[in-house]
Amino acid sequence: MDVDAYLARIGFRSAPAQARELIAALVWRHVQSIPFENIDAYLGRRVSLDPVDVERKLVHAGRGGWCFEQNLLLGNALRALGFDVTDLAGRVVWGRAPDAMTPRTHRVLLVHADGRDWVVDVGFGGQMLTAVLDLAVEAPQETSHEPFRLRRIGDEERLLESLIQGEWKPLYRFDLRPQLPIDFEAANYQLVHDPASHFTQGLIVSVVAPQGRHILRGRELVHHPLGGQTTVRGLDSPAAVIAVLREVFGLDIDAGLEAALLARLSQAGSAARS
Repeated sequence: MDVDAYLARIGFRSAPAQARELIAALVWRHVQSIPFENIDAYLGRRVSLDPVDVERKLVHAGRGGWCFEQNLLLGNALRALGFDVTDLAGRVVWGRAPDAMTPRTHRVLLVHADGRDWVVDVGFGGQMLTAVLDLAVEAPQETSHEPFRLRRIGDEERLLESLIQGEWKPLYRFDLRPQLPIDFEAANYQLVHDPASHFTQGLIVSVVAPQGRHILRGRELVHHPLGGQTTVRGLDSPAAVIAVLREVFGLDIDAGLEAALLARLSQAGSAARS
């Protein structure tokens, strides 16, 4: 892996002495620099989990990606820097009951450093973790944005929750069984090709800002400021969506990608009006 190129991509310039602080600093820069996005799935394009392809897309091509790509990239960067990293799989329960039976469609990292295990995740869309969480702590843990907590579920699972407007919301459950790269291929393929996958039906992009979060859903741009009132702005044309992808999310949209997005967004707009 070209670690120097990755560090340049996320604007990382200083290395804290303590391991935990170094991991947290990488996470903080990553979530502000590499947006979560499902553009390829929305366009019906293959999403490769080959590490070379992921690095080319997210680092060198100025794009973003989803959890399988984002946490693969960060995990490989951490390994290259000498950290002990384990890939884990989670069952997303966002918007559902915490015990809902959902498939393992989320990739999350467990990093061992300073004698402790840390939960690291830069791939959970609009509710991205902005810090690292101590696996052994069940009490709420502060981040630069919302508090998060890890609750034990039975003997093996942990439930990640986030405090949103005074209510603890479940994000996903996971256990500590290590996953191999091949273990994510089937879920990745299903999310790209299944017509029932919400990633194939609508454009979803999000990025963390120091004072809040920006989220694009179709033609709605949402801003969640820290401690402020959420605002929603409608985008009146596919061209306006492209502009937001570049200006708000910092994505590199080349001519070919722009043309494909304009066609898909226009098609979706026509279907919505009919």
